[in-house]
Amino acid sequence: MKISFKNAIALSLIPQIVIVKCLGNYSEFVENYYSTGFYPFISRLFRILFGWIPFSIGDLIYFALIILAITYLYRNRKSIWKNKLAFVRNVLMILSVAYFTFHFMWGMNYYREPLSQKLQLSPNKEYQDLLEFTEKLIQKTNESQVAITKDSSLAVNIPYSQKEIFNKTIQGYDHLKTIHPFLAYDRPSVKKSLFSTGLTYMGYAGYLNPFTNEAQVNGLLPNFRFPVVVGHEIGHQLGYSAENETNFIGYLVTANNNDIYFQYAGYAYALGYCLSDIRSSDKEEFNRLLSTLNPGVKNNFQEMSNFWNSYENPMEPVFKSIFNSFLKANNQTEGIRSYNAVVSLLVAYHKQKPL
Repeated sequence: MKISFKNAIALSLIPQIVIVKCLGNYSEFVENYYSTGFYPFISRLFRILFGWIPFSIGDLIYFALIILAITYLYRNRKSIWKNKLAFVRNVLMILSVAYFTFHFMWGMNYYREPLSQKLQLSPNKEYQDLLEFTEKLIQKTNESQVAITKDSSLAVNIPYSQKEIFNKTIQGYDHLKTIHPFLAYDRPSVKKSLFSTGLTYMGYAGYLNPFTNEAQVNGLLPNFRFPVVVGHEIGHQLGYSAENETNFIGYLVTANNNDIYFQYAGYAYALGYCLSDIRSSDKEEFNRLLSTLNPGVKNNFQEMSNFWNSYENPMEPVFKSIFNSFLKANNQTEGIRSYNAVVSLLVAYHKQKPL
């Protein structure tokens, strides 16, 4: 019996999933032939195509697709109800095309070799090493804050526009490639998301559009956090999909920037994760370390807390749950908790390269 073209596309979703999961067992193959082979070519091509445009093409495409979908459902609601199987087939066909495009354009990076392997690191989970590193981070953060404000009680106000932060981050990558050549970045395509308000209500600081390869940053973020998020999203653009790895890359490019405001933002970002880890295991030690932070640094942390709290809403946990499931389905078994796994990378890295 002859299978129609639409049915064939819809049914191809199953073998696609099997192939992706099978390839996922061969991280060396993915690393050599996709992540450092095909992907850099396709990524650079799309950065050239869309990087010069000042607004997000990917956001406009998403918006157009949502409007088209709603319009289609409304206009065809009666025929959909009468032909449920055909509608399910059409949905599966769209999912099949999206699944293929996602993995072809970016998604196979979820199955590449760990960044720790490239850096020759063994993720460090020794509690004493974490304590020592956190104390050093506090020292560096406090020193940077005082160097900027000349007053330990004042919060740091990063004086740059978001465009300037984009440019300084790109300059930071130019410097970082002298330390780690595999993190070289050219033909930039990094932009504020047109949906920054929606992203904030969902609890997201940014995202990479895998279909246009545009690094999207939440334009409402306070400047205290903006530089690291820009570095994080460019890390995704360079082909690193794991959130702990792009958190680490975002820290590296920010803390190694020649600009002291960026250094402060990078140190404070890493410090937040380290303190969170310590608080979960020893609240007394957490309180002791917290008491050694300059009041101005605490004010910056409070600024971020106030920002996210002002957008808190009942739907945020739903969006976080969806994203958590998405990460788990894409080879990140810890889901959203994988963001915090950056700590073991930070400790191991600075065991080799002390602050």
